[in-house]
Amino acid sequence: MAKTKQFTISIENRPGTVAEIARTLGNAKVNILALLGTAQGTTGTVELVVEDARRAKKALDEARLTYKETAAEEHELPNKPGALAEYLDKLSAKGVNLNSIHATAAKGGRKAVVVYTVAGRKGSGRIGPSVLHIVPSIQNKGHVAE
Repeated sequence: MAKTKQFTISIENRPGTVAEIARTLGNAKVNILALLGTAQGTTGTVELVVEDARRAKKALDEARLTYKETAAEEHELPNKPGALAEYLDKLSAKGVNLNSIHATAAKGGRKAVVVYTVAGRKGSGRIGPSVLHIVPSIQNKGHVAE
């Protein structure tokens, strides 16, 4: 299990929005490892895990994108039926309450990767802080701890 950072970006639901984020990170030489996008009417959310969180933060800040940075965990599983359920049962037995989760595997690949954030664990507190970065104007950059 590897600790990582997940970036959650609030977006406008229109053609090209996710491409703009991918281009911003690609131009900054940031490799995207996992991505999940969802739409809710005229808005949406993109959740990203990247190889270099520091470089991603700099690129997102320079692009004046609002994002939340959350501690996350990444875990490799065998790519076979039931592996995800077995792993999630173990987390549940430890009292882990998931906030978000996404997983992927290449067809025919031997490994699957699951990335998740947690709300809390019974008796052990949170996995780590969430930090909301808000860039309301060019002159006023900042972030608010959640």
